[in-house]
Amino acid sequence: MAHDHKLEIFRGLIKFKSNTEKIWGVLIFLTIVTGIEVVLGIYKPESLYVNFLGMKALNWIFIILTIVKAYYITWDFMHMRDETPALKRMVVWTAIFLICYLLFILLQEGGYVFDVYKDGYIKRDF
Repeated sequence: MAHDHKLEIFRGLIKFKSNTEKIWGVLIFLTIVTGIEVVLGIYKPESLYVNFLGMKALNWIFIILTIVKAYYITWDFMHMRDETPALKRMVVWTAIFLICYLLFILLQEGGYVFDVYKDGYIKRDF
């Protein structure tokens, strides 16, 4: 690439950050988050089996950490950091809408399937 360094301004100090430093930073961050997920998946602490908003707290932690990793990968590897605010909003709002829609569909169908297994055939009129 023609530009190996990125200019960063932090509290009045100007610092050039190389692509190698950025890649190592991303690797370390994603490794830490993945390590937390793996440790929680192996040990499954009993204190996180509390129901919270219809799911166990442990499941919410996994979902949130996965979303954080996806956001960070998009932010760094897809270069969203350097895009215009309008494009950032379009990408984020579209993703949020699609995720909410997917969750709605999964919860609706999952509830129906649960009711069918529990009570037999159920007719739903929408």
